[in-house]
Amino acid sequence: MLTANGLITNMKKNFALRVDGEIFAAIEKWAADEFRSANGQIEWILSEALKKAGRHPKASAPPPQAESPET
Repeated sequence: MLTANGLITNMKKNFALRVDGEIFAAIEKWAADEFRSANGQIEWILSEALKKAGRHPKASAPPPQAESPET
């Protein structure tokens, strides 16, 4: 959300997400393994994907990728 001075606030956006039952079960298990909620795990997965793609609003650049060995 934009404030009066044009800055974006750190407000969470609520939205519905439809996920395959098996995918959601895997996310719940992964979340439990890392002591997170399923929602927290989904947020973490999305944040990591954005960082990897160089699109995270708080990250400056994507991490360097390992080079493939030449054959």
